[in-house]
Amino acid sequence: MSETNFHFETDGEGFAIITWDMPGRSMNLISLAAMEELAEAVERVASDESIKGAIITSAKKDFTGGADITMLASLFGAYEEKFAADEKAARAELLGQSSRLSRIFRRLETCGKPFVAAVKGTSMGGGTELMLACHGRVVADKGTKIGLPEVKIGIFPGAGGTQRVMRMVDAQAGLQFLLQGRTLDAAKAKAMGLVDEVVAEEDLLACAREMLRGGLSPVKPWDEEKYRLKGPAAIFTPAGFQFWPAANALYRKETQDNYPAARLIMQSVFEGLQLPMDQALDVESRYFAKVLTTKEARAMIRSLFVSLQELNKGARRPEGVPPTQFSKIGVIGAGFMGAGIAYVSARAGMEVVLIDREMEAAEKGKAHCESLLAKEVERGRMSEAAAGEVLARIHTTTEYSALAEAELVIEAVFENRQVKADVTQGVANHLGENGIMASNTSTLPITSLAEAYREPAEFVGIHFFSPVDKMLLVEVILGEKTGEKALAVALDYVRAIRKTPIVVNDSRGFYANRCVTAYLLEGHLMLTEGVPAAMIENAGKMAGMPVGPLSLNDEVGLDLGWKIVQATEADLGPEAVSAEQKALLEELVERRQRFGRKNGKGFYDYEGREKRLWPGLADIAAPRNAEKFDIAELKQRLLVTQALEAARTVEEGVITDPREADLGSILGFGFAPFTGGTLSYIDFMGVGAFVKLAEKLAEKHGPRFKPNKLLREMAKKGETFYGRFGADESKAA
Repeated sequence: MSETNFHFETDGEGFAIITWDMPGRSMNLISLAAMEELAEAVERVASDESIKGAIITSAKKDFTGGADITMLASLFGAYEEKFAADEKAARAELLGQSSRLSRIFRRLETCGKPFVAAVKGTSMGGGTELMLACHGRVVADKGTKIGLPEVKIGIFPGAGGTQRVMRMVDAQAGLQFLLQGRTLDAAKAKAMGLVDEVVAEEDLLACAREMLRGGLSPVKPWDEEKYRLKGPAAIFTPAGFQFWPAANALYRKETQDNYPAARLIMQSVFEGLQLPMDQALDVESRYFAKVLTTKEARAMIRSLFVSLQELNKGARRPEGVPPTQFSKIGVIGAGFMGAGIAYVSARAGMEVVLIDREMEAAEKGKAHCESLLAKEVERGRMSEAAAGEVLARIHTTTEYSALAEAELVIEAVFENRQVKADVTQGVANHLGENGIMASNTSTLPITSLAEAYREPAEFVGIHFFSPVDKMLLVEVILGEKTGEKALAVALDYVRAIRKTPIVVNDSRGFYANRCVTAYLLEGHLMLTEGVPAAMIENAGKMAGMPVGPLSLNDEVGLDLGWKIVQATEADLGPEAVSAEQKALLEELVERRQRFGRKNGKGFYDYEGREKRLWPGLADIAAPRNAEKFDIAELKQRLLVTQALEAARTVEEGVITDPREADLGSILGFGFAPFTGGTLSYIDFMGVGAFVKLAEKLAEKHGPRFKPNKLLREMAKKGETFYGRFGADESKAA
């Protein structure tokens, strides 16, 4: 057999040691070549009478990252090309290719020789399915992460994962594991029943050998003649009749039936559990091939895997600028945002100078960091010693002179132009000549803020989302004079704190806030039209948003929305704001003092973690009968308004890369992930169809839905955003 990816050796006891070590990669992946080598290794074990059993392990620090997703993505283009010529043949070929790994694992499982997986570090996707196909599983006690996360990128475990998990563990726990794509540590995996033994890493092979010496059976329980499912997994039993309807209801509540992968997991499991394993695996393979043909899988793989990796690796970083190694950064403003920035920076190993006007305020910001660290310790994610080291890297002061040696300074003070200008000038007087200045502003144009700095080329926007410690996206904003060094430093910093950057050009609201503002506006206008508040909220969630627009506005702050409306009107005139929205927010904020969650009163009333829609909304905007409104149209309005705003940012040059628009919309404000993002939503609908939908909405609801010139031009030419502004779709997917 070829031994490029797997090294094969036999010890003195007749045990084969198959060591996974993919050349030229830091992580083992399941590629076409790796699959064929593994198949050869299985046949070698099965056919050699001198081999009593086998151990599969890794020479790298991790077991595997799972399947090479670009391999799956390549199936899309090949399938589409052949589908147009011969649909039946194309489907058959896709099924044959996509089920290859499942057949290899089944051969391993039934070859008559016992296999043990000896796993350390990360094991994801197909690697976890390989573990489950083995007859024994031993994992390292520290650093082990086991998961089947495929559902998060629009597909599902298609190499036996759905069938083996549900036969090995409790039905409820198994379904949650599959549908949520959760990652388990060693202890949780063993408690769940997916792992047999947990030992120190240095004892992995010894334990695996002991399992083989102990007479490990080469026949899985489900392949024994008397095997019977137990509990809810046995569908046509009293327990099953109670479990499955409830499971289906919960699935629909959580997904709104927007995700084909989740739906097909349910179907694979429900149908597969009624069949012997070979037929069950065939059912799974057919549904796996089906999910690969969905636009949702293609969109999610492109945005949430391919684009995410490319942007995280520095796809937008200028070439020729030396990388920055951060030893010290400064944060001006120790409020909620500033403290959050200090926290993520210190966690990344940087020394942080946290500055505020008063020492008491600076210490309060550090105390917030301490509370976040305490939660990490309480949850078992960090030791007390490690938390202490992080906290010790945060130094509070009121003196700008402490910034002299910082590589980067980020101001996160109040959204007031003069306050920011004063801070910027103070930094300019003390920051070393190699340092870069950044603003965390969410609304004020970077170009104008940079005028207060000593050198506008060294000024950049770094816009975090709240809460900083949880949100993955960061907008890096370029002013008109921002230089390549400032951009590179900003991107290096975002990468160092393990977040995902998108690069946007200067404008009011930049990118994410413009789209979010459109979502909130539509919710406000629906309310003034008489759409019941609960219906608005449910329409948002049914459309795929994480929360409805009214709930989101409460989180952001109604008072902030009111300030933005006032500032926009002052700068651009009355025609730039919605009179209906202005009247609604003025009533809520000025007259009713309802600011959102921050004061326990917004569109909702709050009591601790509990909330309910405020009954007084009916006095401000009288609701009409819900039957007067088309829920499908409400859903469309909430997504189309955001996608239209994204298209406008492309036309204006605010966004120049479709990958950033899509990923930014999902990570920044939760735009329906199953669509792949705002521009993918348009592309996969078809620009022509989207323009017709927008025009229909404009006729009924007003000019805010009118498609812009760029969209109309692209519709006439049959273009897509990825085809015109990015890589060709067949390659990018």
